[in-house]
Amino acid sequence: MAVRFGLLIVVLLACVASPLVAAERPNIIYIMTDDLGYGDLGCYGQKVIQTPNIDRMAKEGMRFTDHYAGHTVCRPSRLVLWLGQHVGHTGLTGNRPRSLTATESTVGKLLKQSGYKTGGVGKWALGNVEEPAEIDNDGHPNRNGFDYWFGYMNQGNAHNFYPPYLWENSKQVFLKGNVLSNAPGSRGRVSSKRVTYSHDEMTKAAFGFIRKNKDSPFLLHIHWTIPHANNEGGRVLGDGMEIPDYGIYKDKDWPNPEKGFAAMITHMDKDVGRLFGLLNELKIDEKKLVIFTSDNGPHQEGGHKHEFFDSNGPLTGFKRSMHEGGIRVPMIARWPGKIAADSTSDHPSGFYDFLPTACELAGVKRPKGIDGISYLPTLIGKPQTEHEYLYYASLEGATSVGVRFGDWKLVKYRPRKRKGQKATPTKPDWRLYDLSKDISESTDVAKKHPGIVEEIFSLLRRDLLLE
Repeated sequence: MAVRFGLLIVVLLACVASPLVAAERPNIIYIMTDDLGYGDLGCYGQKVIQTPNIDRMAKEGMRFTDHYAGHTVCRPSRLVLWLGQHVGHTGLTGNRPRSLTATESTVGKLLKQSGYKTGGVGKWALGNVEEPAEIDNDGHPNRNGFDYWFGYMNQGNAHNFYPPYLWENSKQVFLKGNVLSNAPGSRGRVSSKRVTYSHDEMTKAAFGFIRKNKDSPFLLHIHWTIPHANNEGGRVLGDGMEIPDYGIYKDKDWPNPEKGFAAMITHMDKDVGRLFGLLNELKIDEKKLVIFTSDNGPHQEGGHKHEFFDSNGPLTGFKRSMHEGGIRVPMIARWPGKIAADSTSDHPSGFYDFLPTACELAGVKRPKGIDGISYLPTLIGKPQTEHEYLYYASLEGATSVGVRFGDWKLVKYRPRKRKGQKATPTKPDWRLYDLSKDISESTDVAKKHPGIVEEIFSLLRRDLLLE
């Protein structure tokens, strides 16, 4: 695998016309789950949780082994996806309040301007809309390129899988039977009476969007909120229920949070199967590209332990870690007749590559100032331009910076502090790993390869990502 190409080659390849003509512009469906780990799917090595439909998708398409989320947590990961920039340029490096401003060139806005119908369901997280009076918020998806959105606007509310209402564009849609709890500590985000499961309502809305727009080119984002933990529900009400039933796992001798985690994944997998059934029914299966991925690594919340199902597979770390387990995620792409069936790619790619990929598919000029590189060439078996490096930074967790550079991975650790004491200034703790030999990042080889460390530093200094 080539480590990097010169800037001139990158520019020249970016100017080459797309291999697709306007008449062949596909529908694009981008499925993103919440906190699904690299090892949570059968096609990535999972042995216990059943995911037959997603595994079939991988058999009929391409499985990426080296794909990276936008960040190690939710909101900044989504911002990277929408803008095509890594966190060094979005400036959001943690789950801090942040809204879009309706001025950014989001992927939705770019494709809408080219004639695509644009829609999405699930967690938005970048416009803090909680009440009808706040609907004029510039962070609303309708103001950022989406003709239609159904789901959660506020990120915190998305932790409740039985909310009293969801949003359909500017309208609150109340969910039958769900009653908000007034229990101490509920923070207005936990339902004591739970009848209507939000995931199912969002899936129904996604299928409705497809039926309505089957004759037009469309972009649909399905941002499901499972298998994220229902943190507030587990703490306040004590039952940890995150799904209507435990399904095939109900009789397992497991803690309830683990039954719920597995059941959520299998429930979601069934809906992937239903999605492909709908596309076949509408006779548009060969006209669309479907991508499946996760917003970050597996969680360790709500009573779930990532080790229980080996959710990060061979990787080290989980959500909030700059190690591979926190940011390397499954990605599967299926496009009959275009993507070779049962294929695999080790092309290092990230969320910020989706925007230029979608632009190339739609025949849209990519905006200036983005960091992404289209992975369409990889999808259709053409020569692929590589990143010089992939960059991540975080305000959360024990690690603060992660850089993928060819087969090398550089991670920065925060200064350690003892309980009750402030962290004392120390020499920066940078650790280097050779992923070609050590995918679990178990052996720090920084002292053996100071030249590699300095080469990465020089690139980060050049791009103003390191002082």
